[in-house]
Amino acid sequence: MKGKIILLLILIIAFIIFIIFRFIFFDVQNTDGQLRIVSSPTASIFVNNVVVGKTPFDLKYKSGEYSLKLIPEATATATWQRKIKVYKKAITYINIELGSTDFNTTGVVFNVVKSSSQNKKDTGELSIESEPPNALVYLDNDEKGVSSLELADITKGDHELSVFMPGFIRHTQKVNINSGYKVNAYVKLAIDPSQNPPLKNDEIKEATPSPVIQTISKEGPLIIIKGTPDGWLRVRQDPSINASEAARVNEGDTFQLLEEKGSWIKISYDGTNEGWVSGEYVEKK
Repeated sequence: MKGKIILLLILIIAFIIFIIFRFIFFDVQNTDGQLRIVSSPTASIFVNNVVVGKTPFDLKYKSGEYSLKLIPEATATATWQRKIKVYKKAITYINIELGSTDFNTTGVVFNVVKSSSQNKKDTGELSIESEPPNALVYLDNDEKGVSSLELADITKGDHELSVFMPGFIRHTQKVNINSGYKVNAYVKLAIDPSQNPPLKNDEIKEATPSPVIQTISKEGPLIIIKGTPDGWLRVRQDPSINASEAARVNEGDTFQLLEEKGSWIKISYDGTNEGWVSGEYVEKK
């Protein structure tokens, strides 16, 4: 009898160890997150330059960073692209309204991750990034500051997030805050055509490897284009976020610094024409 009891205890312990091992092993192996994409109009989805389907799209993806591109079926609509992150056991939600140019494309990228800080009970966090940067951020009609912005101790539940910059159309979005979690939000603002009519597609010079990096004058400081969310940086005709786009330059391109005005830097982007880039995305050599 005693031997049977010992054998039974051994079997129970072995079963418990098996369950614990299986749970831990499965949890380690399960590194997937959820990638959910909607767009208007319908668009083909490219992840790391490989077509994976069309919007609306909802599929599990391994956690990591990806290059996402949306190419609309409508030829009069602009392509949208951005680097995104998929987090383990979390949803990355993307909702983009594609316009005729990048100027009037708007949308959001949301993901929810476990908070690393010790929040108060029944509160969460919200991180807001915007394009263009330095936009006004409102939460439940209360002005919180300018992007990029980190907000803590937000009561759990639904809130209204609003992002605005003069010359752009205000974007308002509902956001759900869960206790112990952080919502990362990226908001792309569309320019207000009544304030500053956007350039047409054929008037925008695409980012191309610049020959300037081969023929730069050594008479002055040089700057290098740092990493940006899109992989390229706009060159504007004037030192203002509302100024028209003159061209686009690539990450890693090097130029001579011609002039500085506030947070803006003047460069010659093709050896002949000059324009202004945001100092936030450049580094002096």
